[in-house]
Amino acid sequence: MSNSPSDQVRSADSQLKVARELSPRRSTSQAADIAGLVAEQLAHFSIDSSSEMGRTLGRLTEHIYRANVELHHLWELTVRELPRLDRRDRIAYFNAKKFLCFQLAKLLDTLQNPFRHTYQSLVESQSTRLAKGPYPIFDNVTAIFSATPVIARTATYLYACTEWIDDAFQGREMLLEVYSRLLNPTSVSLANHIVDLECGPLAHEYMAWNFNSGMAAIDATLSHLVGYGDIILSSRNIYGGAFQLLHDWFQKPSNLDIAVHFFDGYTLEAFRAAFDEVRASHCDRLEAGRQIYVYVESPCNPHGYVLDVPAICQAAHDEGLTVILDSTVATPFLSQPLRREKPAERPDFLIHSYTKDITGSGSTTAGVVIARNERMFIPKKESVTTTDLSGRSVTYRWDETLFWNVFYVKGAFLDADKAFEVINGSRTLDLRMLRKAISTTVLAKFLASHPHIRVKSCALDENENAAIRRRVLRLGLAPPLFTIDFEGAALDRTTFTRFFDCLEPAFGHQVSLGQCNTVVLCPALTSHSEMGPDELRAAGIAPTTIRIALGDEDPRHLIAHFLRTSELVIDPARPGFSGSFMEAAALDELYRRTYLDVHTSWLEAQPSTKELLR
Repeated sequence: MSNSPSDQVRSADSQLKVARELSPRRSTSQAADIAGLVAEQLAHFSIDSSSEMGRTLGRLTEHIYRANVELHHLWELTVRELPRLDRRDRIAYFNAKKFLCFQLAKLLDTLQNPFRHTYQSLVESQSTRLAKGPYPIFDNVTAIFSATPVIARTATYLYACTEWIDDAFQGREMLLEVYSRLLNPTSVSLANHIVDLECGPLAHEYMAWNFNSGMAAIDATLSHLVGYGDIILSSRNIYGGAFQLLHDWFQKPSNLDIAVHFFDGYTLEAFRAAFDEVRASHCDRLEAGRQIYVYVESPCNPHGYVLDVPAICQAAHDEGLTVILDSTVATPFLSQPLRREKPAERPDFLIHSYTKDITGSGSTTAGVVIARNERMFIPKKESVTTTDLSGRSVTYRWDETLFWNVFYVKGAFLDADKAFEVINGSRTLDLRMLRKAISTTVLAKFLASHPHIRVKSCALDENENAAIRRRVLRLGLAPPLFTIDFEGAALDRTTFTRFFDCLEPAFGHQVSLGQCNTVVLCPALTSHSEMGPDELRAAGIAPTTIRIALGDEDPRHLIAHFLRTSELVIDPARPGFSGSFMEAAALDELYRRTYLDVHTSWLEAQPSTKELLR
């Protein structure tokens, strides 16, 4: 006897269960069959089933109930059969389903005619019509087919009936989004999109929640996980705002009294040594039942160095730890850590600041957290038993998910306009990141040609972090972030600040990264100003450190400005300084070679036509 999901859907009991999803009495129905559901629905809205209107509504309602059964059957079949289909069949079924969407929408559009007439008969006065405005369902059906996601500028939503809205508040009816502080169609569209970008074929295992900024996403994740007296083991080079959050809020005794331990280095060995140290120095907390959480940023701020994230995740999960990764600088272009073949090599929670390269224009602030479904959302009063990334069987309750524990109550949701801005910006991510990888390599190598400028960039082959970059990042491409300092040039403070202040307009004076234009800042004075002198030294940040976040410009335009500014400001104090860079002809050759090498690597990594035809 077959036990497949599709056979279960076709059984009488299962058909009734699926059909009952559409009933206004889905929770209290006593109907024994679809005909009974139809009768209940007509009675619920006080419709005389013997009238011509009642009979017509009844026949239409029965078709809709039966259509829902077939739609669920189609859903089950698709999940089961899609992996076996070749591309021709997938094309055929996609377009057949697309046309079904238009047919269903056409039915709804046709329904608007009698619906509108009935509404107009009830709302008669001008003042009432003005107060209510256009009825939201009217004329909105065609918005389904907008070529870009519709910007849903609304605080709240119509709901269908009492039992459906009750299910919505329990997390069991996602069609009713209730309130835009919680869910909004444009933001949900972005959340699904970023999961597709990050997770690819594993997208069905993951979920995302969007926030109003990257910092809000970091705060939400830490607030969700970390309890009073817990321990956070963090990589040293993280965004200054994240450092401030850990140091000034979570560590504060009157808040959560967290123990924060920063580890230097980027390797598995550095992490293991730090973990052993933390375990030994905080044995009292651990004996009291407190937990260690791992927080890392890679590529990290401000040097753009890459951590061996897969190895660190594996080691952390071997110890039963939870790993949080800020992958903002990488974007889904340079790194896709949630696609690692071994689950233990993936972080538990992945964070992006959309504000940076994913949007790319610097026109909005936004952030996101991505994690496995069972860590993000479970309907109220339910639980899920699964295998976690450490390989252990674990049961998660609904109130242990990020949605109910933090997202639902904190109110840092991303609004529709910002979500739309991120979606539009992300369309050119591949093109921008490929160009930035070239520019980063060229600029870093040019600056490194000067004997008195120290360049901290993993784009340099001889750099201490280059091997990890080649192994961990996509095609071994360089992240568009690095630092330089002038400590070896022995510049006085006045000369250095005059030089920095003259880097505009080629290098934008902006406190951000991941923009269309190249931007610079002095970390000790801006992004990492919350650190003390010892912490700055440990992070490799000197008084003359400049962080460079590459944009989309031709790097030679940046270099020309840098050279002329050196001649203008530094040469009078340090004669001959500007003459120690590589020659112009060598720079042109470096740019040409790098451009060709990167594009050749990109081209060779693309699937062949034969593969695409499968």
